[in-house]
Amino acid sequence: MTSSILTPARARRRRIGAQWRAPLGIVGAVVALAWILVACTAPLWVPYDPVAQGLPRLQPPGPEAILGTDSVGRDVFSRLMAGAGVTIPLALLLVGCSVVLGTLVGAIAGYAGRWVDETLMRITDLVMAFPTVILAMVIAASLGPSLFNAVIAAIVVSWPQYARVSRSIVLSLRGQNYVIASRLLGYSPARSLWTDILPNVAGPILVLASLDIGTAILLLSGLSFLGLGAQPPTAEWGSMISGAMENFDAWWIGVFPGLAILTVVMAFNFIGDTLRDAFDPLARAQSIAANTGETA
Repeated sequence: MTSSILTPARARRRRIGAQWRAPLGIVGAVVALAWILVACTAPLWVPYDPVAQGLPRLQPPGPEAILGTDSVGRDVFSRLMAGAGVTIPLALLLVGCSVVLGTLVGAIAGYAGRWVDETLMRITDLVMAFPTVILAMVIAASLGPSLFNAVIAAIVVSWPQYARVSRSIVLSLRGQNYVIASRLLGYSPARSLWTDILPNVAGPILVLASLDIGTAILLLSGLSFLGLGAQPPTAEWGSMISGAMENFDAWWIGVFPGLAILTVVMAFNFIGDTLRDAFDPLARAQSIAANTGETA
């Protein structure tokens, strides 16, 4: 006879699995996975070289070029697909670096306390005091226009939010009995932080990171649009929209990259909302009640 009592781990997995049956979670996961697949495989199947200029200029969508061509005769569809292989991996790299840097800074500040906490948090506040886009533009312009420098600038302005979130969680956990017991058993501060505290930080940080991927894509595309990111002839969505500004009549040059950015950002936002509902008990109960028609 199977026991009806669920362990905490099994109950948590069941609750998270229920959230992924929500329509928005399914749509977000499917769209995001589709774009990631495109980013990984586009060079193998795009019809034209993304930087080749052998087609008629400003040709509208048609049989020869299904999404048209740009002002120098490059296929918009090929550049759009190749641009996914530039924008999406860089956004994931940006968020990953920001998560690692911000979480470590916040965890060390919250666990160490005293002057370490004060120093690290004042640096965090200093970075957050500036508008994100303006500071990223200043850093990218100072380093020089390139995709690598744009990613560096975006990391510099993105890590403080992870530091503040992780610090607040560490402050609430460092006085728990199991953390104190570990220290009494001889755990070093670094081992206690790694084994007892950081696993409990992972859930909220994962939710924040999934929501931040869309923001990272917008930030990188915005820097490229301003000429501070990708440089010609690199196929990148922001730079494609920037090139469309010179040819307003050729609507297809800017519309399709804009739609690509829109779909990717919305997909990752849907994933982030689903993860938030899975890790937040109140939001989870409300979401399940709304999807099943039951009262939470």
